[in-house]
Order: sequence, then C-alpha cells, then structure tokens
Amino acid sequence: MTVATSPVSDRSPASSGARTRVAIAGATGYAGQELVRILARHPAVTLTAAMSSGASSAPRPLPALNRIWSGTVTPLDVDQLVAAADIVFLALPEAASADLAPKLLERGVRVIDLSGAFRIRADADRQKWYPATATLPGGTVYGMTEGRQASIKDARLVSNPGCYPTAAVLALEPLAKAGLLEGSVVVDAKSGLSGAGKAATDRTHFSENHGSVAAYGIFSHRHVAEIEQELGMPVTFVPHLVPLDRGILETIYASLKPGVTAAQVEDALKSAYVETPFVRLTGTDLPEIKHVAHTNFCDIGWKVDESRHRVVLVAVIDNLVKGAAGSAVQNLNVLLGLDERTGLL
Repeated sequence: MTVATSPVSDRSPASSGARTRVAIAGATGYAGQELVRILARHPAVTLTAAMSSGASSAPRPLPALNRIWSGTVTPLDVDQLVAAADIVFLALPEAASADLAPKLLERGVRVIDLSGAFRIRADADRQKWYPATATLPGGTVYGMTEGRQASIKDARLVSNPGCYPTAAVLALEPLAKAGLLEGSVVVDAKSGLSGAGKAATDRTHFSENHGSVAAYGIFSHRHVAEIEQELGMPVTFVPHLVPLDRGILETIYASLKPGVTAAQVEDALKSAYVETPFVRLTGTDLPEIKHVAHTNFCDIGWKVDESRHRVVLVAVIDNLVKGAAGSAVQNLNVLLGLDERTGLL
C-alpha cells in the first residue's frame, strides 16, 4: 500500500465553549443537502460555507432547508474553503475528491470524504475501482465509526464508508471476528433511488423504476472490494434498485461453522454493539426500512438454522443518513471528542 506523507495539521478541535468551523463541498447533491440539514443545527459547529461541486456553478439557495439554514450555496473555491473551515466535508464525485482532499490537507484542513476515493487500502484494488487516487494521504482512516473510534479521533482524512458496505459490514463483522462463519456469504441488497445520486439517468427515470425492481452491478460493483476488505473474506454482492426515494435493506445469507449456536450469534452481535448508540439489534424481529428512514440508525435482525448451519441477517439503514451524511457527522463528533450522538439525536 502506498501512503503519501503530509505535514501535520496545526488545526485542532475547538477548545471548550468554542465552535468548530465546518464547510461542505458538494452541498447540492442528496448527501450534501443532508449534511447541511444536520450541521446547521449541530450545537458544537458553525457551518461557514456550503459550496457546489464546480467552480462555475451559479450561487443558489436550498429551498427545502428554509428556516433551517439561511445561507446560499456558492461555487467551489479551494481558497475560501481553507479560509472558512477547520474541517471540510467532501460530498463530491470520486475524481473530484481525489484531487481536492490532498490540497486541503496540505494547507492544514482536516477532511471527511463521503466518496469512495480513499476507502480502499490495497493499491491494486484501489487502482481498479478508484483510479484517480494514486496514493492514500498520510493520516487517512477508514471511517466505519463502530469499533474504529480510536483511529478516527486522530485522523487527518476520514474516508466515510459506502452505503451498501455500511449495512453489510455492521451485520457481518462481529460474526467474522468471532470466527463463526465459513464458506460463502451472499449479500442481497435493495436500495432506494437516491443511492444512485442526483444526476438523472435512464436507470433512475421514474417510468423505468415505478412498479419495478432491477438487479445491477453483479460481479462489477465497486462496493464489493470495500466489503471484502473490512471482512477479510469473499462476498457475493447483488445490489438492486427499488422504487423508493431512500433506504437500504440487505438480506445476508451465510454459513456457520458446525456446532455454532444461535446463542453464539446473538452474543457476538450484542458484544460488538452493547455500547454503540446507532446500531439497534432486533433479534428475530426483522427490521424494515421505514424503521430507520431519516435516522442514523442501523437496525439488524437475524434468524439461525442450527441444524443446517445457516444464518440469515437483515440490516436496514437510511442510505443518505447512516449511509452518508449521518455517519460523516458521527465521525466528526469522534474527531472533536464529542458524544457520537451530538447533532444526530
């Protein structure tokens, strides 16, 4: 893995009583607008700038956030970002983040990146899926908050996890770490259309999706590399688009080692998440997307067939909150030494 070295930031979390200055690049996309919505009401930060994804974009308001945030989205300007913020959120396409993040880091600004540009640690895999990112800047940390708080708190660049990997890894990682799994794992994922981004395509056209469900990206989805990286095991991942505006439901099929019991599965999950505020375990009461919509929760349920050594897990998140903006703010709270729930509950 190639990791570039960079100067250490001289910008530290705000002292007691002071607000940390934050800014957003890419504030007009779905995830970017969610960031504005959350950060505008966050008690420990001041949202000093919200910029579009391009330098030539015209300034514009965000009508949906009227009386929540009174600012205007302005064109992307690196110098203004550096001047305005201690921490910058990037809600940009991968290539744009790969270009902008190192420039901000070089000038002492910490970065939370919502794209996939910096998620993959192995050089060969990263070049395959995110070729714009030649190296990982020094101080880059993968930002699945749960279980990684110690490394995130000192990070210069937090690479926020993808939406599909968030649900898959949270459901499977405790079982993998406990050594309960063997053989194949299949992740069957359903996502609302906002997960495909704001740019209109034939796939996201209303008349193409209404009343239909479509599989896509089989054996070619970039999130496979991220899931396998974090779990350390091969995964068959099949995503689907469903006619919802937001939300992800993943049904996960895995084989257990002979002799593994339902109690062991439950113990592994409870031990992993007993002190985590945003993972809710529902046991055999399987969760639904509507239970987590517009929240930063990941709900996980499961059923075990001991006689056939099988476990089926169901994990649900809001792809724009826990799968993007919410988890980014959860990581911000860790960076600042705050309760992870600040601004999210």
